[in-house]
Amino acid sequence: MATETVAKPRTSARVHVQRFGTFLSGMIMPNIGAFIAWGLITALFIEKGWLPVPQLGGFGETGGKPNIGLVGPMITYLLPLLIGYTGGKMVYDVRGGVVGAIGTMGVIVGAGIPMFIGAMIMGPLGGWTMKKIDSIWDGKIRPGFEMLVNNFSAGIWGALLALLGFYGISPLVTAFSTAAGNFVQFLVHNGLLPLTSIFIEPAKVLFLNNAINHGVLTPLGIQQSLAQGKSILFLLEANPGPGLGLLLAYAFFGRGAAKASAPGAAIIQFLGGIHEIYFPYVLMRPLLILGTMAGGMTGIATLAITNSGLVAPAAPGSIFAVLAQTSRDSYVGVILSVVLAATVSFLVSSVILRTTKHSDEVDLSDATSRMEQMKGKKSSVASTLTGAGTGAGAAAGAGGVGVLAGPVRNIVFACDAGMGSSAMGASVLRNKIKAAGFPDVKVTNASIANLTDTYDVVITHQDLTERAKPATSSAVHYSVDNFMSSPRYDEIVELVRESNTEGAMAAEAGAGAGTARGAHAAAAPVDAAPAAAGAAAATAPAAGGEVLARESVVLNGSATTRDAAIDEAGRLLLARGAVDEGYIAAMHEREASVSTYMGSFLAIPHGTNAAKDHIRKSAVSVIRYPEGIDWNGKEVKFVVGVAGINNEHLHILSSIAKVFTNKEQVARLEAATSEDEVLELFGKVNA
Repeated sequence: MATETVAKPRTSARVHVQRFGTFLSGMIMPNIGAFIAWGLITALFIEKGWLPVPQLGGFGETGGKPNIGLVGPMITYLLPLLIGYTGGKMVYDVRGGVVGAIGTMGVIVGAGIPMFIGAMIMGPLGGWTMKKIDSIWDGKIRPGFEMLVNNFSAGIWGALLALLGFYGISPLVTAFSTAAGNFVQFLVHNGLLPLTSIFIEPAKVLFLNNAINHGVLTPLGIQQSLAQGKSILFLLEANPGPGLGLLLAYAFFGRGAAKASAPGAAIIQFLGGIHEIYFPYVLMRPLLILGTMAGGMTGIATLAITNSGLVAPAAPGSIFAVLAQTSRDSYVGVILSVVLAATVSFLVSSVILRTTKHSDEVDLSDATSRMEQMKGKKSSVASTLTGAGTGAGAAAGAGGVGVLAGPVRNIVFACDAGMGSSAMGASVLRNKIKAAGFPDVKVTNASIANLTDTYDVVITHQDLTERAKPATSSAVHYSVDNFMSSPRYDEIVELVRESNTEGAMAAEAGAGAGTARGAHAAAAPVDAAPAAAGAAAATAPAAGGEVLARESVVLNGSATTRDAAIDEAGRLLLARGAVDEGYIAAMHEREASVSTYMGSFLAIPHGTNAAKDHIRKSAVSVIRYPEGIDWNGKEVKFVVGVAGINNEHLHILSSIAKVFTNKEQVARLEAATSEDEVLELFGKVNA
């Protein structure tokens, strides 16, 4: 049974960890420029740097006084204070940022070492507590005293937080940092550090890496870099080699859209440092995580053996950023780690791709959608893989269901290719809405890849809804499993009626537009009464022109299975010169993704969105199976093959939809004794 998609989804543990990681990275990422600046100054001006300068590097004496330099103060004070301020600001704007920075200063002075973890605690704590304190006297301050109260409350509370940081937080964080550092050293000394890739690589694909990378590795790496001049920890997650190897394997041994898009994705990943571009490829073939894990382990082992590392975080994980932050004595080791990581990842991934079954563009699109759902928002780079639409609400995140802000004016029925299922569904719903007295409501159809966030209501097959949501997050979503006679259509008609009636809008003010209605609309039936009959030869061109020809109508199909029926419908299109052989294969791929069963004994197989290059002209084939065939557990007696360029085929699909929403017309089709009767019937319903 079809389900309404307005229920609030359960929040998994993974999502909570993901949100925590996103919050941590939100404190680090805005300040990455400062980390990079510190790294460049360190690489250039320290005593072992490329251009040693005592006054800048902080070594030696000038005028009998030790040089302080820039390196020490930046890492001890500037970077933690920036993190603390950013964390407080995230919680309570600038006011929270200021209080968070004050509290962070207490941790810095109390510990005497770079306090990045302490800053990530004190910053948000300062913002949150200041927000709670302000709420106590919100609206109770006498006019003229607002500035006095606000400034002194922030100052007093900030001072108390600094003391808390000095005496309470700094010892705890110091102990944690020491323990974590000792654990890392244990892994290094015992050759176990490469095993971290077993956790890091899957975490990256699941968007859990921020909690690990920015919460632990970057702070520990900074402290290690300060003591040793470099750190291997900066490359545990940021090494671009494993992802590059995976994408190159797809470029050589992949298929379809995955193979075609892999080279471009490799450039974005390796040079641009946007690692999320390769995540859909792993989600499409989960076994490939073994390739990235093997590559990651190889890269880490190489760094450990050559005693190589970076002086500061490489963000984003581009080869340019990696080389810019590489320690002076580590270029050979770092470059070798990237090359070997890519090589091993390529070899392992290639074996997996060559020895297991492939899937194609549909899987890549689905995997991209799943990745964006896990990420919690639209991916601006991953959409280049599948041509996913963007819009005002694209970043709102997968799974969001909008609430109507006004009358329903624009409805879209979306499917994978946008030329078969969606066209039929749109035609049925359009007729119902017109019959209900709302001819001005626009009902269109489109492929999911071309959706934008400009619709009031979006209807999809229940297997495609999650793919449609990210690009149309502000719309109300409905899922159906029967395109011809879904009960959801009556609910949508009722939604249109209520949203376009002032009295109903007033009575329903504040109610969620996506809430399932308790009573179905008593919509008037579709008027499918035939107009005056004409000659069959004259009627058929009116219905479909050259789209549906007499030679493409078969009254007694020979197929006995679903796949054979798809082949039979596709061969009719091929015989018309409308498609090439590749389109028939794409029809099977489309069916494997989402069933084209429409209800009312009808199926309309058609190709995937990527198969439009195999279409030479628009055409429709109609085959009748009097005994019926099994179509994924549903009985099908009519198979309509569809190949459409632009909107040339939509006219005949609208006619077909009108026929199959009327039981009398379906009965006439079942009883037809000639091809001309079929052509006449489709022509008359659209007269």
